[in-house]
Amino acid sequence: MAKKNPKKSANSSATIARNKRATFEYRFEEKVEAGLSLMGWEVKSIRAGKVNLSESFVMIKNGEAHMYNCNIVPLSAASTHVVADPTRPRKLLLNRRELDRLAGLVERQGYALVAISMYWGKGSWVKLEVGLGKGKKDHDKREDTKQREWAIEKARVMKNK
Repeated sequence: MAKKNPKKSANSSATIARNKRATFEYRFEEKVEAGLSLMGWEVKSIRAGKVNLSESFVMIKNGEAHMYNCNIVPLSAASTHVVADPTRPRKLLLNRRELDRLAGLVERQGYALVAISMYWGKGSWVKLEVGLGKGKKDHDKREDTKQREWAIEKARVMKNK
């Protein structure tokens, strides 16, 4: 009898791309999972790992959320008959209640919506983790760097003992 695999988290093994710069630049108070409306050539490129999330952000206009500056490089074999725009705005699939709440926080309280990571959801659905946060000041960034360096140094000392 075969052993059953324990459930894996959606973000760990199925991660397609991460925006590492976002966690350095922003302090996130909340994270939201959103689906993506993609074309066929984009899904093929995502499967090949041709995605760059750095500098990508989310804006809400006319009651719809769109992700901008996400670069999905088209494969030469997959997109021969389609004019592919690698940085086109991509629509996010969110509930109306979530959209209204996020739009209110962004407009009234000065929050920013930033794409944190892209991963495979259940089945073959591409999901995007969007962070709702505020930008860090320079002193916050320095403090985070100090804490990270101290954690590395502490691990090094403990390993040698």
